[in-house]
Amino acid sequence: MLDRSRLYRITEKMREKGIPQIIISDSVSIFYLLGKRYYSGERMLALYVNESGDCRLVINRLTPVTEDLGVFVRSYDDVEDPVAILAEYVEKGKPVGVDKTWPAMFLLRLQKLCPSCTFENASVIVDKVRQIKDKAEQELMIESSRINDAVMAEVIPWAGRHLSEREYEAKVREIYRAHGIERVSFPPICAYGKDAADPHHMGDGTRPKRGDCVVLDIGGFYRDYASDMTRTVFVGEVSPRQREIYNIVLEANLRGIAAAKPGNRMKDVDAAARSYIEEMGFGEYFIHRTGHSIGLEDHEPGDAGALNDEVIEVGQCFSVEPGIYLPDEGIGVRIEDLVLITEDGCRVLNSYPKDIIVVEEE
Repeated sequence: MLDRSRLYRITEKMREKGIPQIIISDSVSIFYLLGKRYYSGERMLALYVNESGDCRLVINRLTPVTEDLGVFVRSYDDVEDPVAILAEYVEKGKPVGVDKTWPAMFLLRLQKLCPSCTFENASVIVDKVRQIKDKAEQELMIESSRINDAVMAEVIPWAGRHLSEREYEAKVREIYRAHGIERVSFPPICAYGKDAADPHHMGDGTRPKRGDCVVLDIGGFYRDYASDMTRTVFVGEVSPRQREIYNIVLEANLRGIAAAKPGNRMKDVDAAARSYIEEMGFGEYFIHRTGHSIGLEDHEPGDAGALNDEVIEVGQCFSVEPGIYLPDEGIGVRIEDLVLITEDGCRVLNSYPKDIIVVEEE
């Protein structure tokens, strides 16, 4: 059913941006508004919204709508032109906002059918509204991360049991299922040794050796809301060099979290973490942004990166995950927590410890 409070926030943002009508095609954003997921494949799916709050869903009959969504639904057959149907609702002579996911074949057709309209990317409207989590969303994010903490506690001891990376990933999924989580936020990253120095390593047949770093980056969906957390542990022993790198990353993580508060900019979070790593002489080995927004998707628009001037607002949720990657030394360390922005700072959603952990071999 249409969430009218979310719709109101979107129409307010439309008026603020001077865009009187928008077309939402992203299935996750449609779910955000209607509470129902629809996947249309190559067929057109579009939710038309104007600044008065009038909503019209255009959807193929092969994706049946069986309940009252609180919006007008126009189902079409494959013998009909869905873009022509959509064009009937578009107010001619006025700007039309479209989101970044709408295929060009539909947009180009609509431009021909509505030559008096101008078209622009309006993804920022829905993206910005989705960034600010309402109370219900915040509670779901908190619970999703609580479960992720419990999963991490069970995942870490397996680092010493000589599973291959692929086997380890399968074990992570198994543990999620035992906690009632059927869908992971992303393919789990379980990377040993030199593979830990590859931030987005895809698991293979590598097995751990004594002294290896192990990067564990995991998350799952609880009632449609994602969790995401990274911890780095060590098999059997930790060397002085690994300890040095770990402690630098940990301090960068803490500094990034301290900068995550209303009024600061997203890039301030990145600068707080990055400047410390640079000060310690490892700037060139921190090769990604400090964080990303999260909610209905693991990666949502609004990153904690050096180029993002957006001011942080209460209700935002994003990751703080600095890392140092030294492939020539076979060392990779990343520490990631999610933060929820509050009136006076932020709440760290992950409580799993960040002390150095040495996992005994079995």
